[in-house]
Amino acid sequence: MASDLRPPEHQVAGHRASADKLGPLVDGEGLFYKPLQAGERGEHEAAFYAAFTAHPAVPPRVRGAFFPRFHGTRLLPAPASPGGAPYPHIVLDDLLAGLQSPCVADVKIGACTWPPRSPDPYVAKCLAKDRETTSALLGFRVSGVRVVDARDGDVWRPDRSELKGMDAAGVHRVLRRYVSTCGGSGDGLDCALAAAVYGGEGGVLAQLRELKAWFEVQTLYHFYSASILFGYDANAAAAAAASSSSAPGGVRVKLVDFAHVDDGEGVIDHNFLGGLCSLIKFIGDIVAEVTEKASNIVYLQMSHIKRHQMERKSQVFERGNFTELPV
Repeated sequence: MASDLRPPEHQVAGHRASADKLGPLVDGEGLFYKPLQAGERGEHEAAFYAAFTAHPAVPPRVRGAFFPRFHGTRLLPAPASPGGAPYPHIVLDDLLAGLQSPCVADVKIGACTWPPRSPDPYVAKCLAKDRETTSALLGFRVSGVRVVDARDGDVWRPDRSELKGMDAAGVHRVLRRYVSTCGGSGDGLDCALAAAVYGGEGGVLAQLRELKAWFEVQTLYHFYSASILFGYDANAAAAAAASSSSAPGGVRVKLVDFAHVDDGEGVIDHNFLGGLCSLIKFIGDIVAEVTEKASNIVYLQMSHIKRHQMERKSQVFERGNFTELPV
């Protein structure tokens, strides 16, 4: 199995595995291997997964729909580890397995990305990054994006420096481009896939609203520096859009990165909930814009047809041949 492990092609955030650097791996069989982070963070994340998986107060629907399935930990060969010794990895479901042309977005949630009782230097580091990005302003920031154009296979993946420097307008643009067919060329803002990916019963917006309903009541955990991962298949979404289907199926919305989860102590996680509501507003606005544009196009088409019919009636009256009137 070790020979089949490789860095995920669709990775958009975090450190990429190499000969001298630890990073996530996939095995091509549906599993994702995340190396434990240094210090206490890695052990903390593994302990969270173990406890969350068995927690009786977590609704099975929430656990199954929005969190990766946990398969324990495993030692894997790791040339980049100290001394080249086998290194422990958290084993999870590969959240994008089965997507032929995965389009991915990683969105870090929360205006505050450090947990309570963090050391002052770490707080200062996180605070600076939150202020440099849109985390402090919007309650979330886009950490990575990968869009595949179903027409020609071109991939659009903005640099992290570009994403880091975005303002609110830039976030709006990136979220529009994520559901556009012009990934490799043009302005990339046709939003042709918005209805298929963001809208519909199984789309991103509906799933985020379901997740929000849980965060409005759950007081078990506070999720600091966690991300929401979006995933869809470019080919399936393009086919759904072409057939005017509401959703292509397989649109995925998952929470990831739990090295900084804290005990909720019976209090709602307002930091995460606020960022989630902000993200929902941005995506909801895009869906509304696309819906309004489509409605305007239909209205103009109907107006053109009606005008053509009136012109024909006028011509018939002028000739006095009423048998030509459309019925």
